[in-house]
Amino acid sequence: MNKYISLYWRCQLLGWGTVSIYWAYVVFSRDDYGYFFTLLNYVLDISIGILLTHGYRFIAIKLNWNSLSLRELFVRIVPSIIAMAVLYAFLVNLKFYFYWEWIGEWKWAGGNGLSLSESLTYWDPVLITGLRLMAIWILAYHLYHFYQREIDTARQNAELSIIAKQAQLDNLAVQLNPHFLFNSLNSIKSLVIEDPKTARRAIDLLSDILRSSLYEKDAALITIKDELGLVNDYIELEKVRFEERLNMTVHMDESLNNHQIPPLSIQLLVENAIKHGIDKRIQGGTIVLSIQQKKELLEIKVQNPGKILEKGSDNGIGLQNLSKRLLIQYNGEASLILKNESKDQVTATIQIPMCIK
Repeated sequence: MNKYISLYWRCQLLGWGTVSIYWAYVVFSRDDYGYFFTLLNYVLDISIGILLTHGYRFIAIKLNWNSLSLRELFVRIVPSIIAMAVLYAFLVNLKFYFYWEWIGEWKWAGGNGLSLSESLTYWDPVLITGLRLMAIWILAYHLYHFYQREIDTARQNAELSIIAKQAQLDNLAVQLNPHFLFNSLNSIKSLVIEDPKTARRAIDLLSDILRSSLYEKDAALITIKDELGLVNDYIELEKVRFEERLNMTVHMDESLNNHQIPPLSIQLLVENAIKHGIDKRIQGGTIVLSIQQKKELLEIKVQNPGKILEKGSDNGIGLQNLSKRLLIQYNGEASLILKNESKDQVTATIQIPMCIK
């Protein structure tokens, strides 16, 4: 059993208790009810208010009025306010009648009783009071539930958006990891017959890469330091095949080591640079990796010799997925740009907000 009073009952007791203080003051100061009868009248006023409004709440829940549109709700609450105001006036006048007929005799023995017909003279002011009180209560009740419904809808939409976003990221990651694995295996395949010893070393390197990437694929972000560890292993793996044809230099501010980025993002740019740049040149070349902060953006650049074909160019599933991941994960505030920097130089640039909103 919940030991706390619900919000509904706290509002009921506090609201009607506050409203009834005025009537308690009137009967105490004007009608000289005394302490006991003033308290009794105060309790009865609270009870009448709660009885009527709680009855309305029961009907509204039973008929599911809180799920109606504003127009549908309006045609129900207007007659409800009138009906409840009439009931309020009837119960209050009935309270006055029995008070003077029965309870009043305890104070004024044989005193002047108030007939039922005389008590009807109170209908006009009491009815107006009932209309005002019931209208305020019903409007407050439905406005609260309308507000709650809007909050619930917004929360559900946010949860669905997060679920959809995570599903997209998971789907892209599932595609990206095999993409990386298959390209690495293709590199090793050419060494198996020609140089078994070197192939074994390459397999060891691939095992290390898979351990640090595939086993942690559920992580949404990874530090730049850890990502560079993966990149270095990958470069060593590819140098087994390319030897002196492949070189890489890194320019980076060491203070950015612990900044987090999507996993496999730098590695994929380096892989793309090797596949579409170094591998197509007999003399090979050097990949230049630059990581720096520019105002509120983290900028990652990978430059390699080569050229992007304007027509029929296919950047592959890797870059396409990375671009989608950045778009989703950073709400459109991150970008991936691949362009020809010069006649024989291609630059891939990732820009990521330093602070995730």
